Amino acid sequence: MRPSTPHSSSHAAPSAGTTPSGDTRPSRNRLRRATLVVAALALFLAGCTSGGTPPAAPAAPAASGTAAAAAAQAAARSAAFKPYYTQRLSWRDCGVPGFQCATLRAPLDYAKPGGDQIKLAVARVKATGPGERIGSLLVNPGGPGGSAVGYLQGYAGIAYPAPVRARYDMVALDPRGVARSEPVECLDGPAMDAYTQVDQTPDDTREQNLLAASFRKFAAGCAQRSGRVLPHVSTVEAARDMDILRAVLGDAKLTYVGASYGTFLGATYAELFPSRTGRLVLDGAMDPSLTAEQLNRDQTAGFETAFRSFAADCVKQQDCPLGTESPRAAGERLQRFFARLDREPVPTGQARPLGESLATTGVIAAMYDEAAWPQLREALTRAMGGEGSGLLALADTYYERVGDGTYSNLMYANAAVNCLDQPPAFRTPAEVTAAVPSFEKASPLFGKGLAWASLNCAYWPTEATGAPHRITAAGAPPIVVVGTTRDPATPYKWARSLAAQLSSGTLLTYEGDGHTAYGRGSDCVDTAINRYLLDGTPPPPDKRCR
Repeated sequence: MRPSTPHSSSHAAPSAGTTPSGDTRPSRNRLRRATLVVAALALFLAGCTSGGTPPAAPAAPAASGTAAAAAAQAAARSAAFKPYYTQRLSWRDCGVPGFQCATLRAPLDYAKPGGDQIKLAVARVKATGPGERIGSLLVNPGGPGGSAVGYLQGYAGIAYPAPVRARYDMVALDPRGVARSEPVECLDGPAMDAYTQVDQTPDDTREQNLLAASFRKFAAGCAQRSGRVLPHVSTVEAARDMDILRAVLGDAKLTYVGASYGTFLGATYAELFPSRTGRLVLDGAMDPSLTAEQLNRDQTAGFETAFRSFAADCVKQQDCPLGTESPRAAGERLQRFFARLDREPVPTGQARPLGESLATTGVIAAMYDEAAWPQLREALTRAMGGEGSGLLALADTYYERVGDGTYSNLMYANAAVNCLDQPPAFRTPAEVTAAVPSFEKASPLFGKGLAWASLNCAYWPTEATGAPHRITAAGAPPIVVVGTTRDPATPYKWARSLAAQLSSGTLLTYEGDGHTAYGRGSDCVDTAINRYLLDGTPPPPDKRCR
């Protein structure tokens, strides 16, 4: 899940809230990022049935007030969804060997199923065998804003454990507003470049106003370019889209692996459709019961925990640019370097110098995967010597900026979903100013920037439709929730909380670094999840892995 920051479409923008992403990411898990203000939503769906029958949409009270009238209205609305649940996908070659693609239709507005439609991109790779096919396994890498289709074709469909790929058709659905599914667009490349360079740690009223103006410009661009879809990209709607896909694929129950924000999407599905929920793995879990401010502050502490882990490793290395004294001293040295960049950016060999905001985003990007730590050490060494291209490259991966100066729609979709799912963390610069000390307590290094990043949704053109709430998914079968103890983006305590909220949740703990746990090198974690996916046996309660 991505943090809020002005330079990113996460709930705010990187550096002041960041969201790592980009085609040149430091690791294969680049798409598994989350944003920091995605959390809860209002469940506006009515009845959930099993099988392929479409659920009734929320019905307005019958004018007569009678139960019979209400039932008739609900039946009519349910019938309106039937064309979606009975549609047939036309599979075609994707241009990627072994993969097929199709387009799924869904209502743009679930309150008006007979109105406009939205077209959603679907991809699959069929079960390889041997062994009897179990069904479809839907995957989502998180974000919000990460392309599930890209994740399937670039990683999950070829690198998931062979026994899982043998028994399941691996399937991905780009959520509405994301990548190939009528993507939200907000800024062109040059405007996005400018946005990512705005000072996210304002020192005076003038700088605060400049930051607020950048948020307003970003939001206005989204409204101008994507006004049709902005009110309809909530997590609730994306979960309902998944139920249509489940039925169209012929599966009685949804089997799903979601990472980071994908855990919120999966938990939302289970809450809406408990009787249609199958084997769900929620890896790098979010806590839907927290407010946006609480989520942002917790994530700020998560990045501080991850940085301290990096620093503890760095000071043991001969090439550590932050010294070899102690992790605390390393953090203080980096803080001084950020302050120097705030005053005087360093060249990068491009038209974009490395200032404090881009440098902070680059460091945050490397916190998602410990495999990126050597790259970060080298980038910091060069930047502290006056050449910032290495940290700029890390920041570009976070924002998914490519060589021609364009950006994927990750950051735009990130903000659109987050700002719809939950009310803003803060509504005025004064509120942020009052909260900065608590954020700096959570992280002396990242706190101020991430607090200001949380202002992003204050200027959003569409009112939030969701709110923090607990998810119990009463009646769902066992759901596996996975938490990593030093996860920067989805702090471990979120996994503990979600597992406790879910009536059938079971917690699997990975004692390690990085964001998410499945497929990151722990045989213990992978074996437990594979067994659950293949035979339905969840790990024992509170199982811990290294």
